[in-house]
Amino acid sequence: MNFSIRQERPADYKITEDVIRQAFLDEDMSDQKEHFLVQRIRQSSAFIPELSLVAVDYDDQIIGHILLSKITIEDGEKSVDSLALAPVSVLPLFQNKGIGSQLIKEVLQKAADIGQQSVIVLGHAAYYPKFGFRQAREWNIFAPFEVPSEIFMALELVPNALQNVQGTVRYSDAFEG
Repeated sequence: MNFSIRQERPADYKITEDVIRQAFLDEDMSDQKEHFLVQRIRQSSAFIPELSLVAVDYDDQIIGHILLSKITIEDGEKSVDSLALAPVSVLPLFQNKGIGSQLIKEVLQKAADIGQQSVIVLGHAAYYPKFGFRQAREWNIFAPFEVPSEIFMALELVPNALQNVQGTVRYSDAFEG
């Protein structure tokens, strides 16, 4: 599959939202509102334009998208910055061709390049560990809601970035929809 990855541009927003909507149409664990989440994140202080990427085919058509946004891990008075990976989307016709994996690898590298320390994801327990994600509870990091620990994961972009971090993830208000 021939495709490239680039930063999402404001002119892409509507097309990207349609890609996200289509990607989650048949997902059992989805409320089919992920595209609205991306809209809200873009309008919030949690948005980092460099970490909103699209996959485009040889005709420059958007076929996938990924977004990392600002979150914190809070423990009483202590607060540590981190990122949330949500969502990663690929058009159904292009799924299972490695596009999602490449988007994840690329956005994680970009996050590390701009000095980010860690990423949190709520996702498939069998999928994300291949990118280095481990159960967040290994660091005593927990979701702000009830969720099976095997699908709530963290990744250190910098070795030992989470060594002295613990607490509850606080997502931006954009996640409250």
